[in-house]
Amino acid sequence: MDEPRLQQRVDDDEQNAMIAGVLEAALRSGELSVARGPELLPVLRESGVVDAGGYGLTVLFAGVIAALRGTEPPALAHHAPARITHPQHESTSFRYCTNFAVTGEDLDPSGWNDALERFGDSVLVVGDSHTLKVHLHTDEPERATALFAEIGDVSHLDVADMTEQVQARSVRLADAVQACGVLAVVTGSGMRELFEGLGAVALDGGGTLNPSTYELLAGIHDVPAEGVVVLPNSPNVIMAAERAAELAEKTVYVVPARSMQAGLAAAVALDPARGAAENARAMLEALEHVRTGAVTGAARDDAEGRFRRGEAVGFIDERLVAWGEPGETLEAVLGELGREAELLTLIEGDGAPLDGAGVAALAPGGVDLEYSRGDQPAYWWLIAAE
Repeated sequence: MDEPRLQQRVDDDEQNAMIAGVLEAALRSGELSVARGPELLPVLRESGVVDAGGYGLTVLFAGVIAALRGTEPPALAHHAPARITHPQHESTSFRYCTNFAVTGEDLDPSGWNDALERFGDSVLVVGDSHTLKVHLHTDEPERATALFAEIGDVSHLDVADMTEQVQARSVRLADAVQACGVLAVVTGSGMRELFEGLGAVALDGGGTLNPSTYELLAGIHDVPAEGVVVLPNSPNVIMAAERAAELAEKTVYVVPARSMQAGLAAAVALDPARGAAENARAMLEALEHVRTGAVTGAARDDAEGRFRRGEAVGFIDERLVAWGEPGETLEAVLGELGREAELLTLIEGDGAPLDGAGVAALAPGGVDLEYSRGDQPAYWWLIAAE
């Protein structure tokens, strides 16, 4: 049998060291590949584990390196065994499946588990001195990202909401063929139905219509498309939506709709077969042709004495224009919006003091009127003029 190829040129120790060096480079690449597994295979991500075969191969490489060098094997990231669980994450007590990357200098994947397990589980931190990949389940994704922001740049953040909807979301994602979808921030059961009827995924913003960045990220993840247009539907949500778009791994555009009625007008322009950029442009153009109004009960007495708490107040594009009795105030708002409009859309909210017939009688002549129920808690009527 021939001698090994290097035998005649180097001694055994040097040959072993050279082979160990090659294997160690392969080992580090293998660890990164194992860490990427949950990104590539939803079943791994949903179960909170990595590919067992890939991880086993890195263990073998580490053992060979140790034998060649006569030392302890290289440290490997710890991977918890698979939990007895379901794809819905029923075995975890935490809400968000959180993944992100950290880039920097002199990074070390070891030593993070204890800190992360104080507010999460299914912890996985792997990588090298320049890039770390982090995975955990937690109720506080911001704590995890803040922890690593002290040592490097956090990017590629993906936050998935592990609630009962995960199974239905997985089915939608498996069947998805559309290039672009819409995430709309809403409040009110009727408003949710209106947006979903246009093909949007509705994110409940609560009574204040003010979801967090991480709730928006989870919503973006829930849209069954690689491109997403976010409709904040409130001026208070725009900044958080833009931050979520920066952190998301998908292609995301924020169309700054400042109200739900404006967002509905924009959502009509959705074409799932187009890309996110094209849909965003179409929705921005739609917003340019929409004026909005609203009527509700005053939350407090007016400092200038124009109205008292509980009386109707009317707005056009966030500007107060009318006040007094509900019918008179609504009529004034409709009259102003209807001057240059072909269509008025009215969305009835919770506790509106007039029924649909009473509202229809107040609409100006020569303008088509569409009337829907949104059940929104803050406004008696939301109005869009097109």
